Parts: sequence; C-alpha cells; structure tokens
Amino acid sequence: MKKKKMASAIGYRNGDIAPMLLASGRGREADLIIAAAREAGISVIEDSSLASLLDSSAKPGDFIPPWCWEAAAKILAFVSKY
Repeated sequence: MKKKKMASAIGYRNGDIAPMLLASGRGREADLIIAAAREAGISVIEDSSLASLLDSSAKPGDFIPPWCWEAAAKILAFVSKY
C-alpha cells in the first residue's frame, strides 16, 4: 500500500512562544499546500519525520509542541536564508 503524501506549513512571528502550524494535510490537501507554497515563493523542505509528528500532535492554529521545536527551528533558519 502506497503511503499518502503529507504536508505541513509552519510559521513564526517575532514574539510568539513557538512556531505555529499554519496548515496540514494528506493526499490532495498536501498537494495543494505544496502548490500554494511554491506559487507564493516559499521554500518547500522535505522532512517526513516532522510532518508525521505535526500531523499527530497539533492542528492548524496551534503552536507546535516543544518536542518539534528543534526540527522546526532548523527548517525556519534554512528557509529564512533564501
């Protein structure tokens, strides 16, 4: 059985206590999230482990849980360079 594609969008604003999960989806929803990011010129980083963690532990609008902060920080630091 083929695994469904997963995608999560995260963001961080100065002053927030943590990055926030902006969007999350599987299958067609994941394709739409990725397409919207690319259309907006936002970098797309592949990290299936973080996507799985976010899918199971947060919903859009939630701050991401502390155990995801390190991985999210690395991604946000990378993306902010480009």
